[in-house]
Amino acid sequence: MANQELHVIFGTGPVGQATARELVKRGKVVKMINRSGKKSAGVPEGVTVVAGDVFDAARTKELAKGATHVYQCTNPAYHKWVEQFPTLQANTLEAAAAAGAKYIVMDNVYMYGDPNGQPIREDMPYNANNKKGTLRARMAKDVLAAHQSGKVRATMARASDFYGPGVRDSAAGDRMFGFAVQGKAASAAGNLDAKHSFTYIDDVGKALVILGERDEALGKVWHVPNAEVTTTRQFINLIFEELGQPAKVSAMGKLMMSLGGLFIPAARETIEMMYEFEKDFVVDGSLLSRTFGLKATAYGEGVKQTIAWYKANFSHAKV
Repeated sequence: MANQELHVIFGTGPVGQATARELVKRGKVVKMINRSGKKSAGVPEGVTVVAGDVFDAARTKELAKGATHVYQCTNPAYHKWVEQFPTLQANTLEAAAAAGAKYIVMDNVYMYGDPNGQPIREDMPYNANNKKGTLRARMAKDVLAAHQSGKVRATMARASDFYGPGVRDSAAGDRMFGFAVQGKAASAAGNLDAKHSFTYIDDVGKALVILGERDEALGKVWHVPNAEVTTTRQFINLIFEELGQPAKVSAMGKLMMSLGGLFIPAARETIEMMYEFEKDFVVDGSLLSRTFGLKATAYGEGVKQTIAWYKANFSHAKV
């Protein structure tokens, strides 16, 4: 029964918030963990937020006691992935195992490497040859090995670039929606006319909850469904259509990202991932749709909701 379950979410960012919203809709008891213990505006009513450092293994285990489901929805700063991410994941995995809880991981698609324009599916080999991709491959293998050994019951969701209410630190975040809402040119990386998948944040939350509910999801990787295939330019055009303004966009290539990387660590770390924006980059989530019935939010509706959030929160703020 719902009231006998305890769903513990590590991370109160957009993914954690979307997951909490879906769990609350289903009547679940939810506890979220972040460093401060403070409840941000995107955390739903009725959810408990507790302070905890996921780099402290003992504290992480303590926070997961009694959990039936543990969601790994947090990550280190982008430029600190290599040195910090393995410890973060290991601590949350051990906490889920100690609690006897299901372990639901929010992953990404870096481990596949450059798909050379081919749709990215769950059965593709791990061909990454850069540091963040090889790190993600190793971490994913660790989770699946822990499941196969019987240590923990685990499943993983993967998604493309997030967009949606509350999403700011993304290719489709502040520099795209935030700039557009303020009347500026939306900023995007790479080839604007290449196909690119954008994943609506509430679809991510729904996918994680479904995977946690269904035992047949365990021990497997699932891609979150995306709406119909579009290009970055077409996606940006939808933003300006919703705003009732002519489209304005500026594209950033490797040179500009390299210059930005001299001063901004996150920009420097993005350079090795530029293949995602220079060629077609389509993430196929049809397996999850067919298996569990989750349909992606149409881009028109997702863009409408995202703009409404940005107007309410950042239309007059400097982004």
